[in-house]
Amino acid sequence: MTEAKEADPRRAHHDMGGLSKYLCETVDIEPHALTDLDKQTDALRQLLSLKGLMTVDELRRGIEEIPPDDYDRLSYYQRWIRSMTANLLRKGVVSEAELRARLEAGS
Repeated sequence: MTEAKEADPRRAHHDMGGLSKYLCETVDIEPHALTDLDKQTDALRQLLSLKGLMTVDELRRGIEEIPPDDYDRLSYYQRWIRSMTANLLRKGVVSEAELRARLEAGS
């Protein structure tokens, strides 16, 4: 892939396939242990889907909307949390005030 293609403004930040800066890195294909937060995040995503509150496509779209600096800083499941939060706020399932109150209460 040429540098011109890599600088293509139509290419989204999360679309890293084939970029030369990643071609020399080995892919870790070993199974990874999930943390409790990882498992809870996946369970919440499944519940949101079962309740008809969010689709997998909405999750993906929300992840793709994360600004590049935040996207690079966040872990895989932190991106899920950010997307789920944005979707629930956008749909009015939870308000910003409710979310802030819960976060401040620590529960």
